Amino acid sequence: MDGMIIKAVGGLYTVESPDGSICACKARGIFRRQGVSPCTGDRVRIENECITEILPRKNELIRPPLANLDKLFFVLSVCDPAPNLLLLDRFLAVCVYKSIRPVLVFTKLDLAGAEHYAAIYRGTAFPIYYADYDDPESIEAVSRELADSLSAFTGNSGVGKSTLLNALDVNLQLETGDISKKLGRGRHTTRETALYTLPNGGRVADTPGFSTFETDAYAQIAPEELADCFPEIAAVEAPCRYADCRHLKEPGCAVREAVADGRIPQSRYESYTVMLSEAMQRKNW
Repeated sequence: MDGMIIKAVGGLYTVESPDGSICACKARGIFRRQGVSPCTGDRVRIENECITEILPRKNELIRPPLANLDKLFFVLSVCDPAPNLLLLDRFLAVCVYKSIRPVLVFTKLDLAGAEHYAAIYRGTAFPIYYADYDDPESIEAVSRELADSLSAFTGNSGVGKSTLLNALDVNLQLETGDISKKLGRGRHTTRETALYTLPNGGRVADTPGFSTFETDAYAQIAPEELADCFPEIAAVEAPCRYADCRHLKEPGCAVREAVADGRIPQSRYESYTVMLSEAMQRKNW
C-alpha cells in the first residue's frame, strides 16, 4: 500500500492511504543505516505495517522534519513582535531554492500599518494576505490559498498563528499562546510533527518559530545561485556589464541601479549581500 505519513512520533508513523484508511507503522532498519529518516509529508510504500520505501521527495525541511511541502505560510505581526526582515529573507530564499511557495500573512492589523512591510515584498510575487478578523473575506482568502495544498505555518511566538488557525477551522479550538496538540506539537517538537486536514482539503502543520534560524542547516545555497532566490533581483531585465556580476561593487551593475531607483527595496538588497558574503566565505573555507 502507498500512502502519506501524516504523523511521526519518535519511530512510530501514522500513514494515510489515498482511500483514507489509516495504518500505524514502523520503518525498516535499513533507513537508519542509510542515514535517512521518514518524516511527515513523505509518500511511502508499506508492507505488513512496515515502511519499506520512501518515494522521491520534491523538498524537505530539517527542523521540524517535513517533506513535500507545497507552501510555507509566514505569519507576521506588524509589531509586538515586529518582523525580523533578515531572518525572514533568509527563509524566503530557502523556500525559493527548495521550490516551496512562500505566503506572507500579516496579523494584528489594529496595531500598526502592515502595508509598510508588505510593500517591501510586492516585487517578489509572493502571495500577501492581511488577516482582519472583522472581515471574514480576508480569512476566506487565506483559506482558499491553503486549499488542496500541503502547507506549514511558521512565525515567532505571539504573532497570532493559533488565532489565525482557529479562524480557519473552528474545530481546532487552539488556545492562543499555547502549544497545539491537535497539530502534533508537544514539548519535543523535533520528535513529533503532524498534519491536520482542513475542511477545504488542505493539510497544514504548525511549526516552531525560526528565531535561531541558520540558513546552512536548511540549504547551502551557492553564491552563483543566490540571486535567483530573490525574485525581484532575478527579474531585473537589463544585463549587468559583467556576466558573472555578483551585484556588490562591480561597475555597470543593473541590480544596484534597480536598488538606487527604488525598484528593489534596500532591506532586501542588504539581506542578499549578507547572505552572499556568508556563502562566499563558506565556499572559500
